[in-house]
Amino acid sequence: VQLQASGGGLVQAGGSLRLSCAASGRTFSMYNMGWFRQAPGKEREFVTAITGSGDSTYYADSVKGRFTISRDNAKNTVYLQMNSLKPEDTAVYYCAATPYGALSTATMYATWGQGTLVTVSS
Repeated sequence: VQLQASGGGLVQAGGSLRLSCAASGRTFSMYNMGWFRQAPGKEREFVTAITGSGDSTYYADSVKGRFTISRDNAKNTVYLQMNSLKPEDTAVYYCAATPYGALSTATMYATWGQGTLVTVSS
């Protein structure tokens, strides 16, 4: 599977953005999908993940209640709805795919999109 992330941009604090990650291939539903982010000077961190069926989702504490992950397997796309954005959410956001569990662990993901920049101004 190959991944293409989009939807990043500049938004004021308190605003919203929706990121999309389009996947190629016929086996999209077999992959658990995750979103990670990397801020300047910081390590890449887990944001959220969703299982292949979409039945289960997982969130980092820092985004719970503000971000929502979803997927449309018919469209081979996973989404990240980000509400109540904060300046500390500023980062390059990456989508990733894995056939394995341990969804919050970046090393479990073999396939990554190119990243999309989200900038939240105060």
